[in-house]
Amino acid sequence: MNNQRIYTMSVGKVYPLYIAKAEKKGRTKEEVDEIITWLTGYSQEELEAQLEKQTDFETFFAEAPQLNPSRALIKGVICGVRVEEIEEPTMQDIRYLDKLIDELAKGKAMEKILRA
Repeated sequence: MNNQRIYTMSVGKVYPLYIAKAEKKGRTKEEVDEIITWLTGYSQEELEAQLEKQTDFETFFAEAPQLNPSRALIKGVICGVRVEEIEEPTMQDIRYLDKLIDELAKGKAMEKILRA
């Protein structure tokens, strides 16, 4: 599968879609930010800087300060593929983020989303 397109896509261009998906279901931008910072280790300020720079997904995850080790607990299907079976690490991290945003939009409690 050619992952080049998603790798070069700007996180800043997709981010408003994450916010819209969450808000449509009564969730907040702050919850989306909490998920992203939990997953990547970016501070709020670092996240905002990455969004402003229009960093692509590949760089965003490659430069993440501390990818959360608990992300391996994320299970389920996104885009018809089980996230735990994705072999390419960057693609898996992108799909982990997609899965967490889906869980938020489905009304799951933050403690469960963040695998607390």
